[in-house]
Amino acid sequence: MSKINSVRKLEDPKFVKAVEINYSYKGSIRRWEAVVVHDSVAVLLWHKEKNAFILVKQLRATVLNKNPNNGMMYELCAGIVDKNKSLKEIAKEEVLEECGYDIPLENLQKISSFYTSVGISGNYQTLYYAECDESMKVNEGGGLEDEDIEVVYIPLERAKEFMFDESYQKTTGVLMSFYWFFDTINQTR
Repeated sequence: MSKINSVRKLEDPKFVKAVEINYSYKGSIRRWEAVVVHDSVAVLLWHKEKNAFILVKQLRATVLNKNPNNGMMYELCAGIVDKNKSLKEIAKEEVLEECGYDIPLENLQKISSFYTSVGISGNYQTLYYAECDESMKVNEGGGLEDEDIEVVYIPLERAKEFMFDESYQKTTGVLMSFYWFFDTINQTR
């Protein structure tokens, strides 16, 4: 069982920085409280042999803070852009760390880039699609030592039901990428 023990203001944050943005708009001076964060990459993984999407499931403290009964989230494999590498290289590393598949860079197909959390951070995320099979599996995934990530396979025949079943807490990126898959990739099969 997971629960929130305390919430406090950060004195020396590692990944986020609270700021006040002062700006002009339509002739008036305005102010907005925001959080500066890293941009990110995310990957919709498709397992060709299992005919399934590969997602990650992990506890998110922010969700647990809002929903004390369940902080577990189904998400795309993703990571922050904090290295001096290309977005594709970072995406490839995240797939290996979180899901255990060593996918070639050329397998990563860009879907789109967009802003998320626009009311608080304006994080810019680049979304990729990649196909994999068991020959690319080199470890069990699970993330880095301070992460506790479960690799989850969502079969194609259950994917639409999964999308709308709110008992599976998921990110908007999962929904958007599944829609993209059904509209783009699945149309050609």
